[in-house]
Amino acid sequence: MDQVVEGRRGSAVAPRRPGGSGGPFEAPHLQQQASHLRQHTRLVSLDVFRGLTVAAMVLVNNPGTWRAVYPPLRHAEWHGWTPTDLIFPFFLFIVGVAIPLALGRRLTAGQSRIDVAAKIVRRSVIIFGLGLLLHAVPDFDFANLRIPGVLQRIAACYLVAALLFLWTGWRVQAAVIAVLLVGYWAALTLVPVPGFGAGNLDPEGNLAAYLDRGVFGRHIWRAARVYDPEGLLSTVPAIATTLMGVLTGHWLKAGGSRKRVVHGLLAAGLAGIALGEAWNAWFPINKSLWTSSYAVFTAGAALLGLAACYWLIEARGSVAWTRPFVVLGVNALTLFFLSSLVARLLIRTSLHPWLFDHLFAPWMGPVNASLAYAIAYLALWVVLMWLLDRSNLRLTV
Repeated sequence: MDQVVEGRRGSAVAPRRPGGSGGPFEAPHLQQQASHLRQHTRLVSLDVFRGLTVAAMVLVNNPGTWRAVYPPLRHAEWHGWTPTDLIFPFFLFIVGVAIPLALGRRLTAGQSRIDVAAKIVRRSVIIFGLGLLLHAVPDFDFANLRIPGVLQRIAACYLVAALLFLWTGWRVQAAVIAVLLVGYWAALTLVPVPGFGAGNLDPEGNLAAYLDRGVFGRHIWRAARVYDPEGLLSTVPAIATTLMGVLTGHWLKAGGSRKRVVHGLLAAGLAGIALGEAWNAWFPINKSLWTSSYAVFTAGAALLGLAACYWLIEARGSVAWTRPFVVLGVNALTLFFLSSLVARLLIRTSLHPWLFDHLFAPWMGPVNASLAYAIAYLALWVVLMWLLDRSNLRLTV
């Protein structure tokens, strides 16, 4: 996977306190950890928010059976949203927030923009490649390999947002967000699609789906066949989501009192939700299309989530509960890739249905058994990531 195994230095989990009990949830250790992170300009609250988001991602992606899932743990069928539809934009937003904090440190340390840009490109290529590998396993049927995907979209959004951060200021980045969102709205509502006309937002007749079929052909999501939820054109507003995170990173990096930061995040979050809901009347909130209203609405919700984490952890100093989520947050891409890979192998070898049918289904109703399987699968990965953390190892790209 061309990953690098590196030691603890610079990670989001502090070294074990000499003479401590060694318990993973020891509050004094976590308080020391929070202090250590603040000294390195890394926010515990951001790692926790990332950990919560990737935990939710693993949970909703791995039910015991897709035939029995609680409605909030499913995506909306088309227009509209559920809590599950917030997870991916939250992750992209967090990717954006981290860019000024992480890359800003590199520039401050004296690295040239060219060197940092080369690392950005390298990291994006690796993440994109891991996404293709995830789709290829276990059949390696390249004739029908799905090219778009979650990791591929993360790679593209990170690449564009990070390079824009290197070479432009926040005003230009804000202008780019506006151009991307308004331009995408205009494209999907004004550009006619052959056989469907202009403004068609159905799964098959919208411009994004038409381009995906034309560009990727059979290499799109097999479950839909006529569109890809991580397709080419819909990545444009996803980049805007990431850039809204970048603007938030600028705000956090600028400093100020914790009260001012929390109030700013809350105000921006409420404004984003209100604007997204208003835009929904003309351009429906839709995760698969990543409509402009969806991008603004979910960025607003992400700002509220980050504000809550920041208030609890940075302002109030409540860190005793954060350890598991910090561990997940600093290993988010590793967790997503490995949990997705193992899930595919469990399904292919029929171990998934066997485990569900024998260990979960006999003891509870179908929906509760399906949720219990997902929780157990997530708990397994929490333990594995904690053991990786205890070994002072991190897998990075």
